[in-house]
Amino acid sequence: MAEHQPRQRLRDLNNTGFGANSNVEGGRLINSDGSTNLRKRGIPFWERVSIYHTLLRMKNTHFILCIVLFYTCINIIFACLYFFIGVDNLGVPPEASLSWQFMEAFFFSSQTLTTVGYGHMAPQGMAANLVASTESLMGILSFALVTGLIYGRFARPRAYLLFSPNILVAPFRDGRALMLRIATYKNNHLTDVEAMMTLALHEEENGKTVTRFYQLKLEYAKVNSLALSWTIVHPIDAESPLYNFTQEDIASSKMEVIANINAFDDHFSNIVQQRTSYTYKQVIYGAKFLPMFERGVKGEYTLLELNKINAHEPAKLPEYAANAAN
Repeated sequence: MAEHQPRQRLRDLNNTGFGANSNVEGGRLINSDGSTNLRKRGIPFWERVSIYHTLLRMKNTHFILCIVLFYTCINIIFACLYFFIGVDNLGVPPEASLSWQFMEAFFFSSQTLTTVGYGHMAPQGMAANLVASTESLMGILSFALVTGLIYGRFARPRAYLLFSPNILVAPFRDGRALMLRIATYKNNHLTDVEAMMTLALHEEENGKTVTRFYQLKLEYAKVNSLALSWTIVHPIDAESPLYNFTQEDIASSKMEVIANINAFDDHFSNIVQQRTSYTYKQVIYGAKFLPMFERGVKGEYTLLELNKINAHEPAKLPEYAANAAN
């Protein structure tokens, strides 16, 4: 890699929360979905995992699957209890087949758990009534918890931001710039939107590889409203840690760019935040973004085409100024 003296003018960051030892990094620091690329161990699993936060943050399909599995497993457990007590205590004919008896016990359990009670079956005897009353209590508590989780997932403020899958090294004025593009993909409205980009570079120091972090200066770090798309631009000038970097330098440094977005959501009346990161493999060298919005058919509105968030074309990059570092 060539010498890049201009970046030494920029003080590296020590408050990122990540260490400088590159040998302990697992490929990237931040995943594309904004989560930290980190796993923990050293204490029991149930002590280091919050079930509540896990259920709030998991995908909708996984959440629904968890509810269905929980509901099914609880009913199977109580159906087994009714079966071992004796389904004749539920009014099931003893001459019925074992599979039919178990299915009757299962459906009676589901009716008891949900407190529906159609009336054609009822527990008889102390043992069956104790199991049924215990299941009724568990059903009330379970549905209260599930209702709270559903409301928490529905009401949790989110930014709903769409990031371009790639980050570009593009022509900018008479030089170059690092660019990424964002847009909101829901019908929410974000105001006072602030962006921050942090660069992680792997550098050789005293014979070992260390990670240095730099906060990248942006053309505009804040916009009043994110109604359309926003191309976030870091000018690669003489003060930039990326100045004089070629495409080969970017790959050899295994750079990673962490993008943080903070905004105010008018609908939730709350601050929302979202982040992502780009590794050197996601950098497209010598390209520029194409427009992603245009006037509507009848000229009565502006059309924002979200599927063009990453639309770009090749572009010739200007040469670095030979005397810029002096």
